[in-house]
This record gives sequence, C-alpha cells and structure tokens, in this order.
Amino acid sequence: MNTILKDWHIVSILDNGELMGKVLWGICVEDNTLRFDIGDYICSSKIVEIIPSEKLVKTIKGSAYLLEGDGKTAEVTLENFELLRQGFSPDEINRIRAVQQNAIN
Repeated sequence: MNTILKDWHIVSILDNGELMGKVLWGICVEDNTLRFDIGDYICSSKIVEIIPSEKLVKTIKGSAYLLEGDGKTAEVTLENFELLRQGFSPDEINRIRAVQQNAIN
C-alpha cells in the first residue's frame, strides 16, 4: 500500500527560471509505511512518474503516493525550496514572497 495525501501540490522547483525537477507536497491521510502520522506534511523526493488515471505519483527514492481529491500545481524557487522541506505549503511560501516583495518596494 502507498501513502495517501490530501491538499496536495505538484511543485516545480525553479532556479533562475530553469526547471530543476518536481516534488509532491501534501498532507498525510494514511501511511502504511509508518513513516508519517496522519496530518503530517510530506515533501517528497524528486518525482519520476505521475499516473493521472490512477492519481499516483512515484519518486526517485521509490516512494509511491496516492492523491486524494483535487490538487494544485505550484512553482517555488530553489532559494525557497528549504521552506517547502520545513513544512510551509507552496501557498504559504508565495504569500511570504509577496510580503517580502512589498517590503522591498
């Protein structure tokens, strides 16, 4: 069995506008691998396969994630990737960037 995620995003990681790879970010609904608790955020390793018909994502480290509900796509710069790994959602990261941009302007 796989790990099941809700509120998920397929996140493109960009460095100077160049795609470095994509990761999956979401909230754990169920995890039979016992790596995550229900409600934990998950930021996957690099995605190697997306199977939309099965709502399945596979990663370079061999993990498989089932996607519950509708998800989103997002972009995060490489410099903000660590925020994603720390648990901030792509939406939260974009809000942080907007506040930082407003403070500069």
